[in-house]
Amino acid sequence: MGVFDYKRRKTHAVNIGGTPLGSDYPVRLQSMTSTSTMDTAGSVAQCQRIASVGADYIRLTAQGVREAENIGIIGTQLRQAGVDVPLVADIHFNPKAAFAAAEVVQKVRINPGNFVDPGRTFRQLSYTDEEYASELKRIEEAFVPFLDLCKKHGTAIRIGVNHGSLSDRIMSRYGDTPAGMVESAMEFLRVCVAQKFKDVVISIKASNTVIMVETVRRLVVAMEKEDMDFPLHLGVTEAGDGEDGRVKSAVGIGTLLAEGIGDTIRVSLSESPENEIPVARLLVDYISLRESATPIEGCRVEGYCYEAPSRRKSDTFDNIGGDNLPIVVAPYADIYPDGCTPDYHPEQTAGFIEIKASTPLAEYKDILSANPAMPVVLYSNHVNLVGEMQATAHTMMRAGLNNPIITKVVYRGKAADEVMLMASADLGALLLNGLRDGIWIDADTLDAAQIARLSFGILQAARLRISRTEFISCPGCGRTLFDLQSTLRAVKEATSHLKGLKIGVMGCIVNGPGEMADADYGYVGAGVGKVSLYKGKTCMEKNISTDEAIPRLIALIKESGDWIEPSK
Repeated sequence: MGVFDYKRRKTHAVNIGGTPLGSDYPVRLQSMTSTSTMDTAGSVAQCQRIASVGADYIRLTAQGVREAENIGIIGTQLRQAGVDVPLVADIHFNPKAAFAAAEVVQKVRINPGNFVDPGRTFRQLSYTDEEYASELKRIEEAFVPFLDLCKKHGTAIRIGVNHGSLSDRIMSRYGDTPAGMVESAMEFLRVCVAQKFKDVVISIKASNTVIMVETVRRLVVAMEKEDMDFPLHLGVTEAGDGEDGRVKSAVGIGTLLAEGIGDTIRVSLSESPENEIPVARLLVDYISLRESATPIEGCRVEGYCYEAPSRRKSDTFDNIGGDNLPIVVAPYADIYPDGCTPDYHPEQTAGFIEIKASTPLAEYKDILSANPAMPVVLYSNHVNLVGEMQATAHTMMRAGLNNPIITKVVYRGKAADEVMLMASADLGALLLNGLRDGIWIDADTLDAAQIARLSFGILQAARLRISRTEFISCPGCGRTLFDLQSTLRAVKEATSHLKGLKIGVMGCIVNGPGEMADADYGYVGAGVGKVSLYKGKTCMEKNISTDEAIPRLIALIKESGDWIEPSK
């Protein structure tokens, strides 16, 4: 198969409670409860709802041994009710909870950044080679007994690395970088390989789709170099809710799925967890259609960086191409959402050169050579339109044709939620792979304002053009100590007019400060009825009442000079 064809990455199978993933098994779908794990009845009921919409696995948080053991009780009650979905325990900072969970669940997720290490303490940011080797030996001594217990009980594990939660040891050598995230996973995978423990799934997540995609690609390359074929769990952390959460998830997850990477996915939404599964199902089903697609001819241009592609070189036409921001083409509307006015309407592109992606180079080379700055509107009718459009772009690059490329995607007769996910996955992949001159969504079920908002949302999710406030919010779990959904709505209502800011709304201190690593401001749960406020990575106010938190957040933004009054 060619480099632009869709093909699943080959992995070995991992058995998880009789529902294996990897190898030739379907991409599995999962979600996570938002109930307290000690609320047995509430957790059972929520698991039943999640299972009823098609989840293959359900994850529950286990802060301590009590919670870990109670997942076993929840599992027993679910089986008695006829629900056999495997359960996964989510562990942070507490190896004792991981050991307890391994005896009662089908999979245990651990974070290598804090399974052995205490997390980022900044107490030691310089290690000699001997000290570093000693730390690795300490990991092995703590991790091997856990693997032995998992072998005994037939329990799989997930090594789950999160951006912003790396250990001081990793930070000392790599910083908070994709390379550091990859090495954090590889340290633990090497122990698994040495112990011949294969029931392992890996995830590397970030709220930034660019970092998430680059890091997963780098992990795949790193594993290939060491002859590892572990399956992968994909997800964009803290994606948010509504359209923004769906678009952001589809950009990150869809880009990797289109490359055949990913064996199980979780779409993390700050909503009821059962809402995540239909979104994940639609995304997986859409990408999977490419399995039977006609092969695509072509090869990558020399010097193309797969892990982190740079922007394709293009000439400038007015405000298109060159170093300009990606433009948006969308139909005319009397009113557009704030910050989402398109740069061009379709009728304004009449003089541009339209090329179908399957067209042979000889049929358009002369006209493009004669009009080197004239924009190209590139479209495809291929099932794998992402692959075919990339193949044509690389053909143009090899031929020295630097015309700006506006990628046009066309959807007919699809529901609005389908178009949202399809366009986000398709255009997200093209943008992250270097085609960044412009985008054009042609959909007969969306009006002009919807198309404009979706287009700008995709560009923002790909971190290429900021048009509105970005909210980095977790989906909530048993560690969350306030109503996350209503809080997120309230924070949005107060701050959504602040164009260009990134604001984190996080349920707890465990993942909050790390996973909102590139947020400008943060609202993080600190205890029952208590919140801590952050500016960047610095905690500015600790343990303030939730009643005062939003006014204090606004005050912090004002003090920092980032506040503007909302228009009336």
